[in-house]
Amino acid sequence: MAAKLKFKDTRDKKNRRLTRKDVHRAAKRYRNWGRWGKDDELGTLNFTTASDIVAAARLVRKGKVISLALNFDQHGPQVGKTKYPALGRFNPIHVMTRTGTDAYSGVLDHRKIRGTDDLVIMGLQTGTQWDGLGHILYYDHMWNGYDCRNVTSGGAQKAGIEKTREKMVGRGVLLDVARALGKKWLPDGCAITNEMLDFTERKQNVRVRRGDYLMVRTGHLERCLSSKSWDGYPGGDAPGLAFETVDWIHKREIAGIATDTWGAEVRPNEAEDTNQPWHWITIPIMGLTVGEIFDFAALAKDCAEDKRYEFLFVAPALPITGAVGSPVNPLAIK
Repeated sequence: MAAKLKFKDTRDKKNRRLTRKDVHRAAKRYRNWGRWGKDDELGTLNFTTASDIVAAARLVRKGKVISLALNFDQHGPQVGKTKYPALGRFNPIHVMTRTGTDAYSGVLDHRKIRGTDDLVIMGLQTGTQWDGLGHILYYDHMWNGYDCRNVTSGGAQKAGIEKTREKMVGRGVLLDVARALGKKWLPDGCAITNEMLDFTERKQNVRVRRGDYLMVRTGHLERCLSSKSWDGYPGGDAPGLAFETVDWIHKREIAGIATDTWGAEVRPNEAEDTNQPWHWITIPIMGLTVGEIFDFAALAKDCAEDKRYEFLFVAPALPITGAVGSPVNPLAIK
């Protein structure tokens, strides 16, 4: 059946037919502004209930904890050829301010204790991370219709990532689209359609439900690690979610979504007059929390072995006041 699925390659310009008008129509159709009140700052995270978390905890059967994060170090993805150098993102810089050598030399003995200290300099969206609801704007507005000027030089005055400090916990579901389609990894420009998501559900015998955290594996990150090159990963061509999946996501009422790619949606984008059109709708219009640069290799292997694609998902953001994104160490617990 996988062979019957049509691959849409956005590297072929005839497959890029969306326009800004299509984005406008989608904004009207999928707008969640006011759904949880005029003061809401959480968006679709509201879909996950206390009973959902209790049910998710019951999915833990073997006590296996699988991290979905890359290490935060100089070997991260913010290197190589990129279409977006102006974003100013760079790999984490780790600096020791007190070392064991300092202790051994005795230069700090006046403190009457020996120890070590360090610091890190990094962008909040450098590696495995969540996009907060203040990250993408729809013209002059952010999530829930707030004026975009609420994001100031002092940070997001509305929908800051710290508001989610007790969220990103619930039932996680991995849709391993690459494996379901018989691929080690999907090719660049491959648009994951609603049909592909439905097919993967059936293939894996799992159903994405209201309040879930959906993980979508393309294999893109693993391809980069295998080739030992990040060239093109940050902002280049990539497999990813087709624009049409905003409808699928809206109907399923998921709490959040994460992929193993730099920007979640397919690249080249399907609209030539709009950069990242899927983001225009999911974050500011729907209020969807989006995760990027997740590493699904170990999880995908485990799920394929035990045939269980659901798990307890625990991945709260760092409560950085006013931040529009956050690094994270997401955990799948089975």
